[in-house]
Amino acid sequence: MTSADTDTDTESGTSTGTGTGTGTDTGTNSGAGAGPGADRGSHADTAAFRHSAPERDAAPQFVLPLVVRIEKAAPPSRTDALETAARAVLVLLSDERAADPDGAWYRAVRSWQDARIRKVVRRARGAEWRRAAALPGITVTGGSAEVRVYPPVPVDGWPKELVKLQVSGTELADPVPPPAPASGRPVLWLSPELEMSAGKAMAQAGHGAQLAWLRLPPAERSAWRAAGFPLAVRTADRARWARLTRSGLPLVRDAGFTEIAPGSCTVVAEHPALKAR
Repeated sequence: MTSADTDTDTESGTSTGTGTGTGTDTGTNSGAGAGPGADRGSHADTAAFRHSAPERDAAPQFVLPLVVRIEKAAPPSRTDALETAARAVLVLLSDERAADPDGAWYRAVRSWQDARIRKVVRRARGAEWRRAAALPGITVTGGSAEVRVYPPVPVDGWPKELVKLQVSGTELADPVPPPAPASGRPVLWLSPELEMSAGKAMAQAGHGAQLAWLRLPPAERSAWRAAGFPLAVRTADRARWARLTRSGLPLVRDAGFTEIAPGSCTVVAEHPALKAR
């Protein structure tokens, strides 16, 4: 993929990432956690995950497709789209079809996480959205946004209903500035130093949510899921960003193939359970 809305993420100390576009991202998570033997999914069967960059590069490559509904007359707000995309990633990761070894999506999700953890955000409206919604997946709704997430597919094996959907130029706006996050709510903090298209930022938010999920102990994952995965996506001010990037919390870095420079820090995932550890 060479789109403007594709992302690949990785975790520092576990692997490094390579990206392929502005909404296709590759990032890395800095800080403690998720090393060999760490719990990388909802199920305890994690020992076989590859952890070195050469192993992940040599593995068959998969991508997690996300489609955001953008109707001309009623596009979603930017922040709501970012938050909904992040929750969609978490909903899929925690779904029994993905987390249970006997689940229909388990092998695809496992293979995806064994390789470069790529995400691609495409957009659809009207008949395109209806066709996309008919494919196996999960639709997650926010206040104004709808995002459908699908089990991972081979990089060159996209369903025909999705492969022609637009990926570049996904631009959205917030009618009013979003309020401060509610106290105690997990927050995915975006860098104040970078400009990203909505599609790229959605993929990056998904990376941050996934890295937080991988770092959490099982009890905290279950509690987050039971609550409906509440979270906020906000842009940090520069002083907060400087503290966050030194905090040891999950940190996404971009590979720099489009929009931003290689190694740029894009998202820090601040979950109350991670702050307490």
